Amino acid sequence: MGLTIRRVVTGHDPNGRAVVVADTVAENIARKRAGYESCVVWSTTTFPADNADPTDGATRDVATSVSDGTVFRVVRYEPGVAPRVHRTESLDYAVVVSGEIDMELDDDVTVHLRAGDVLVQRGTVHNWVNRGTEACVIAFVLVGAKPLDRAGPGFG
Repeated sequence: MGLTIRRVVTGHDPNGRAVVVADTVAENIARKRAGYESCVVWSTTTFPADNADPTDGATRDVATSVSDGTVFRVVRYEPGVAPRVHRTESLDYAVVVSGEIDMELDDDVTVHLRAGDVLVQRGTVHNWVNRGTEACVIAFVLVGAKPLDRAGPGFG
């Protein structure tokens, strides 16, 4: 496939001066199903984040989202990507970097997104479908959110 992410991370030296602590091509590319590649660029286990935490946020073993933290992930969806209908227990911000993709919701609504489009996903069931001829790359920031009360207002 071909997801390549240059990751530049800043921090501070012992004197408190701003420095670059990493400038590398990410090696943590995950290929969990046919037509899908992703890279966790950074993650946190708290929100607000702790900028004094020396942990490289790309090295954490994270699920789709972190209940009390954040995940910055870049995903590449190839044409015909294997489906994965799921719900994230997070507030997700997404920017389509390149290509086009369809987001399917569980009420049979499909939204077509193109490069430059942005999406705010609020804990909904969804699936990503690439019906095009080119790969689609999306940058996601997932922020831990309170779980939805599926017995409450709006559900039923």
